[in-house]
Amino acid sequence: MLDVQGLDQRADQLRHQRANLPELAEIAALQAGRTSLENQARDARIVADDLIVEQRKVDADVEQVKARRVRDRDRMDQGLITNPKDLERMQHELQSLERRITSLEDDELEVMARLEDAQGNLDALSAQVAEADERLAALATARDEKLAEIDATLTQLGADRAAAAEGLPEDLMALYEKLRTQKGGVGAAALHQRRCTGCQLGIDAAELSVIKKAPSDEVIRCEECSRILVRTSESGL
Repeated sequence: MLDVQGLDQRADQLRHQRANLPELAEIAALQAGRTSLENQARDARIVADDLIVEQRKVDADVEQVKARRVRDRDRMDQGLITNPKDLERMQHELQSLERRITSLEDDELEVMARLEDAQGNLDALSAQVAEADERLAALATARDEKLAEIDATLTQLGADRAAAAEGLPEDLMALYEKLRTQKGGVGAAALHQRRCTGCQLGIDAAELSVIKKAPSDEVIRCEECSRILVRTSESGL
């Protein structure tokens, strides 16, 4: 019975270890952080895309105004405009176009600067997402290796436990399992030096006398914790 109890306790420890691998907690935290980073990267990508569209529009406006300036200058240079008033009006228009081009080029530079900042932010966030993915992959590998090792050990413990329980009465095993559930995984305890190793309480002389006289196959239980008491050569009887 103590062999069964020892194997069960070892299996319980491994199952607890399996459920609380440090990699699992780090993966969960990293996945949450990655989700946040991915959301930020998505927003940054939208900002960058919008600025690209804005830059293209400003570029097109600049080129359109410059084309008009070239057309007007060509007309003047070719002498196509001879009326003095028309020439004066054209000169004023060219001055207006120059101012418009200067304003649009300033807008163009401002958009380019904003786009550079937005792209830099997007690149930084994308790099952090990639770094998180790399770490997640490494953690998943470590987790899987540890889980495989624990599962293999649990399988072996299961086989050893079945062998250790072979031949034990079914009613005794049923009682043991019931007590294991009720008593934090410890259904049987050794009687060691007149003390129950389950609750760690000493057993009085009268009870020890009763235990000593009981047949070897009789199920003895601790009066304090109700666990199955297993007598050994070190029980102190």
